[in-house]
Amino acid sequence: MHFEPDVRPVTQMKTRAAELLKRVAETRRPIVITQNGKPRGVLLDFATYQEIRQSTLLLKLLAQGELDARSGRFSTQEEVFAAARGRVRRT
Repeated sequence: MHFEPDVRPVTQMKTRAAELLKRVAETRRPIVITQNGKPRGVLLDFATYQEIRQSTLLLKLLAQGELDARSGRFSTQEEVFAAARGRVRRT
């Protein structure tokens, strides 16, 4: 997905914050905030922020799993199920 983000100066964020928040909530498109003509931040709606955060956490878990697998730190399905059955029997 490619799109041109809205770009607004920081002064507009200061004077029209409610309007900008309404816009990102309705469109779910980010607004890039500039200061002295340079991008300094991005304004997102909260739902998009949560989606990005969840995606990032999932990618971190996948990367850790890859590292564990490459380092030999894993258990087979049979080992996991046997351990689970052993725990169930003890309770």
